[in-house]
Amino acid sequence: SGVATLAAKATSTTEWPTLRDFAMLVATGPSKSATVAAVATVAVLGLAAGPGAELLEDSAAAFTYARSSGRQATPRLRRARTERIEGASQDTLEDSGGSMAGGSLAALAMTAGAAAVVRSNVLRRSRRSCRSSDGSIASPQGVGSSVVACRGGSVGLTGGAMQLPLPGALPAPGESRGDRVARGMKLAYWMYSGPAHIGTLRVASSFKNVHAIMHAPLGDDYFNVMRSMLERQRDFTPVTASIVDRHVLARGSQEKVVDNITRKDKDDRPDLIVLTPTCTSSILQEDLANFCQRASESTDSDVILADVNHYRVNEHQASDRTLGQIVTHYMEKAREAGTAVEKSERPSANIIGTFTLGFHNSHDCRELKRMLKDMGIETNLVIPEGASVHDLHKLPRAWFNIVPYREAGHQAANYLREEFDMPFVDVCPMGVTETARFVRAVADVLKPQGYTDFDFEQFIDEQTRFVSQAAWFSRSIDCQNLTGKRAVVFGDSTHAAGMTKVLAKEMGIKVVFAGTFCKHDEEWFRSQVTGLCEEIVVTDDHTKVADMIAKAEPAAIFGTQMERHVGKRLDVPCGVISTPVHIQNFPLTYRPFLGYEGTNQLADLVYNSFTLGMEDHLIEIFGGHDTKEIMSDSLSGDNEASVPWTPDGLTELNKIPGFVRGKIKKKTEAYAAEHKIAEISAEVIYAAKEAVGA
Repeated sequence: SGVATLAAKATSTTEWPTLRDFAMLVATGPSKSATVAAVATVAVLGLAAGPGAELLEDSAAAFTYARSSGRQATPRLRRARTERIEGASQDTLEDSGGSMAGGSLAALAMTAGAAAVVRSNVLRRSRRSCRSSDGSIASPQGVGSSVVACRGGSVGLTGGAMQLPLPGALPAPGESRGDRVARGMKLAYWMYSGPAHIGTLRVASSFKNVHAIMHAPLGDDYFNVMRSMLERQRDFTPVTASIVDRHVLARGSQEKVVDNITRKDKDDRPDLIVLTPTCTSSILQEDLANFCQRASESTDSDVILADVNHYRVNEHQASDRTLGQIVTHYMEKAREAGTAVEKSERPSANIIGTFTLGFHNSHDCRELKRMLKDMGIETNLVIPEGASVHDLHKLPRAWFNIVPYREAGHQAANYLREEFDMPFVDVCPMGVTETARFVRAVADVLKPQGYTDFDFEQFIDEQTRFVSQAAWFSRSIDCQNLTGKRAVVFGDSTHAAGMTKVLAKEMGIKVVFAGTFCKHDEEWFRSQVTGLCEEIVVTDDHTKVADMIAKAEPAAIFGTQMERHVGKRLDVPCGVISTPVHIQNFPLTYRPFLGYEGTNQLADLVYNSFTLGMEDHLIEIFGGHDTKEIMSDSLSGDNEASVPWTPDGLTELNKIPGFVRGKIKKKTEAYAAEHKIAEISAEVIYAAKEAVGA
């Protein structure tokens, strides 16, 4: 409809009379309702190619032929294909069947052929004039090149020199467009946060007996493999992909999604089925809400559609929204059924926001439960990890809620506070000082409710002196050696802010910059780390972070898996403190990052991440420990018999992939020694290669 509107606006101008006549031709012709989208598409393609009458007439002629053929039987359509209509439309034509819907599909398919005609005409012309008079390569004209920014800031569908048909139709980069902001598309081969449906799947698969179905093409179902590999759990990942294939693209989903929902209900008998949209289903404009409604009429399970917009939110935002949506659904369901829950006799708490693929979430949850028990507080529910949706109505039984992470749980906690008057504590107990602040926040919540039997200050003192070794370590000579060292911190907002406080407040380490990729949480992050670091960075561009690390030259890095890779390239040690992470940060042993036990883990991580001065000295004495540079059979450092290399020889050697560079270096040196060559140049490398027949 947007393309049709654009074409309609274009035809109201006086600059393209041929296009206006073309629009009139379509408007007065038969079966215009079945072909209006195709008309608009060809019209805009004609405009994009240029306002010349020849191209517009080519488009009009191709489409008119396509429209007249679209109402005929499929065999005639196949006979009508000419060399000018490309084979991209063949699958759609074979599926059309000659019906009215088939006629519309056929017309749309033939429109693709008409676009190919325009493309071939323009490309023939652009290839002849691709090199300009000054010898430089000019951008191809019209339809045919890739989606790139146009010269002069103009925006087009395909061509580098293509001008926008309607000036001012699109806002400039950064300009507001309602509740959206116009931004250029960015291509990335790695991201800190996954797409929205990953967040929804993480929440759904954390609950007990909840199944998730995503409507997506093959390739988007990598979540199953990722969770099975990283979490090391014995059960199968309860996620099913409703595959978007070529038939769905041609005819729509029809009964496919509904059939998948009813089949999983029959086979697995889940308590809840969550249907999550993906960017593909959004592009196809599938009515997933209608699918859920139809499926719920024939299933015993509850069926809900995850209410997330894949073009507005990322993985962390979607996980928070999905958890809040599920909690709201079952709390409202219990309210309608008249289910009432009394408060527990003893103080109790819910822990909200620990779920699958979180950074040490299960270990953190175990430590939080230990601390609550030591303070005389029961743990009512932990959601979503391991919880049943049928127990969610018991959430108001607790006296308060704990939300340890910024990334998930706040929407559910806010709902419970507004609807059931349940306060929550959202202080992340990471480090000695923040853990003490967490305990005091719990005390501030419980004392007004009548819990005055426990001495929280004595608990803080005992835990700090006897459970946590971090306070003692920060005063030891080992930690004093780290004073003044330079470090950088980057990760999600929770762990990056917590780690910055630990380094700056507790260990005296200078934080060059602290950053997060959670751009939606920028305001909170800045409020937490202001004054604790030299610079604050909020970006999701990993290349920018890598460049800043290289420029800062820190003694240690504390970040994600990507910063660990950067540290390896720069020979800077890195401690991983935040997702995204690899399998080594899903340990089988008990390693919490929160609470008083977590302070010990943090102290070890910081101390072991720095390369100490004496270690550097010993490395120099014993010849280094970097296996990438070991080119001999001995580690003694005795390389008197080795042949020296010339600069051009080393340059050529460095061009060889690292995994075979050592072997080739040894063989080349052996060749040079055998032929009594004084030094190894690039020519010697080639000669050694020829000698072994490579």
